[in-house]
Amino acid sequence: MNVEPKRLFITGIPTSGKSWAGSLIATELGAIHIEVDDMRADFQNDNRYRDAANFYINQDEKEYYENTTHKEQWDNVVRQSEALWPAILKKIKSYEKEPRPMVFEGVNILPHLVHRDLPKMKGVILLGPSFDKTLERNIQSPRWGNTKELQHMEAESFFYGERPHYLEEGEKYGYKICDTATEAFNLTKELWNI
Repeated sequence: MNVEPKRLFITGIPTSGKSWAGSLIATELGAIHIEVDDMRADFQNDNRYRDAANFYINQDEKEYYENTTHKEQWDNVVRQSEALWPAILKKIKSYEKEPRPMVFEGVNILPHLVHRDLPKMKGVILLGPSFDKTLERNIQSPRWGNTKELQHMEAESFFYGERPHYLEEGEKYGYKICDTATEAFNLTKELWNI
């Protein structure tokens, strides 16, 4: 009897601990951890994906956050993710014959895309425990802005703008939802029957 290889995606807001969870799963459960963010340079060097990959880089960040509603910000995440998805999906499928467990992680792996194209893949949506923790992590490791003001605006967008939509998509498509990387690790063990 053929056993389906263990596969998992982790998505959610920036600063929520996705990379940490992926690394923990890789170390403790012997999985291969693929970070979609590591593909960013490839996206930027490919005419098919360059505009989507550079969307935020090409903005004046302060102006963007002052003049874009949370709904519009989420719509931009969706547009970027859908534009990059063919390359991400190709990367995921390139590991179809890999027998070891695998975890694919990144903000651009949206639940509706996985549900449509990889219906057997299990998933965890990582949301972060609080705004204060989101802000703290964004200041420690800035995603975009180089001032406290911009980092605060980013954290507001992540927690109050993106978080409800990741939650909504996760619930709609039946994926596991959690607040911390430790919870994501424990949910992975549960999903993989470990």
